[in-house]
Amino acid sequence: MEFGVFILAQQRGYHQTSQQVINNSIQQTVVAEQAGFDNAWYAEHHFNNYSLSPSPLMMVAHMAAKTQRIRLGTAVCILPLYQPARFLAEVGFADTVSNGRLDLGVGSGYQEFEFERFGVEIGESGAIYNEFLDILQKGLTEKIFEYEGRFLKLPPSSIAVRCVQDPMPPVWITSGNPVALGRGVRENHNLFVTALLNGNEGVRGLRERLVKVATDNGQDLDRDVKFGFLRCAYASDNKAEIDSYLDCARFQRRISESLKYRRSQSDDGYMIKEVPSATDPTIEQLRANLPVGSVNEVIDKMLEEISILRPKHVALQTQLGDFDQKTMLRQIELWGERIIPAIQKELGRNQPTDQVLAA
Repeated sequence: MEFGVFILAQQRGYHQTSQQVINNSIQQTVVAEQAGFDNAWYAEHHFNNYSLSPSPLMMVAHMAAKTQRIRLGTAVCILPLYQPARFLAEVGFADTVSNGRLDLGVGSGYQEFEFERFGVEIGESGAIYNEFLDILQKGLTEKIFEYEGRFLKLPPSSIAVRCVQDPMPPVWITSGNPVALGRGVRENHNLFVTALLNGNEGVRGLRERLVKVATDNGQDLDRDVKFGFLRCAYASDNKAEIDSYLDCARFQRRISESLKYRRSQSDDGYMIKEVPSATDPTIEQLRANLPVGSVNEVIDKMLEEISILRPKHVALQTQLGDFDQKTMLRQIELWGERIIPAIQKELGRNQPTDQVLAA
């Protein structure tokens, strides 16, 4: 089982400067490596406070110089917003300067606000995304390649800075669309999924959907597909601390949903208002749904969720809202010192003998 941190880089209000938010992301990555996490993941969003990470590949390149071991991932690059020739070159560069530590997460995007400002029709995002995946495979694995699609075209071209990983970095497909996930399964890419803020019922539903996607595309989910699970979780004996984390998690979902469903509000055109909705969970519901509580409670809940979903990777959401940075750095250290080792030990104990010997 691999563990990562997912760093959204949110700004909950003007009491946080953009420099503070980005510096927090940098610090969290460095501490995550020191704590033994396997991966750090960076989001991509534009033009509002939902996430201040405009280029996850730039973040990967920057963090490559500040870390030695941890893998650095994009979660995700919104492919329809890129020019493919430049994107391929920057993928090669990021993998090179990180010495082959790049995990390339990609998606089609969902925030119309962003697409409008890039001059891209969001209704065409799925078709552009599929053409981009074609180019990605060709451009990173072939010395000379060309492409002629409906939306994307490239004459015979060669990317100068080649990837260190052979033949290319692992690709992670993030989507709630079974068609997009199905293509990822067929092409042997990894998947990145979430149950949002739901509890065991949501995790079981996610498992059922993934099993169907794998089966429909001729694969066995557990044997043939590597997939990661994005999760909000927090360990503390301090109830107020947990409540603060859960409040930030709820803030994230409120803003995300307001952007996704085109109902976001802003007084100044930038800072999105946090508006409660009829489907909002309460803090108590979140406390019941998510792996939060004492260290032992979090370990037990994580093991329960892992037994239901059976992912190969768990990504912990660390930078949400305006959660206190020093407290979050201690949390990352706590996971490295106690929670991850306990989960790994228990998973190893429950693993069949032949798999233990092969590991």
